[in-house]
Amino acid sequence: MSKKDVFRVVTRAEDGSIRIRDFHSAESIFRTHTQIGIDDSSTDLDLRGMPVFRGLIGPIPEGKNIARYESPEVFELMTKEWATNKPRRRRRTSKPDADAPMDAPANEWVAPSN
Repeated sequence: MSKKDVFRVVTRAEDGSIRIRDFHSAESIFRTHTQIGIDDSSTDLDLRGMPVFRGLIGPIPEGKNIARYESPEVFELMTKEWATNKPRRRRRTSKPDADAPMDAPANEWVAPSN
């Protein structure tokens, strides 16, 4: 296997809360989830060769040694939250240049005379 040695499964509990369960060995996660393949196309090279499980989305990198798997409901919820959280942009306040003369015209266009 690769450097990822913790399998984190994130699902929703009966009451709608997020449930996180960590498996510290491949054998323990294989007891509860059915492997349907292996990841062979991840851009994170540490995830290549990791198992793909029926009913879970993943593997997704999380930290140095964690491979995260999510249920489709959690994946959709997390994706929507990520998409709606836009970073706040700061606006600069422009102050007038103290050295510029006050009576000078600012970029006025003058029509050519015939």
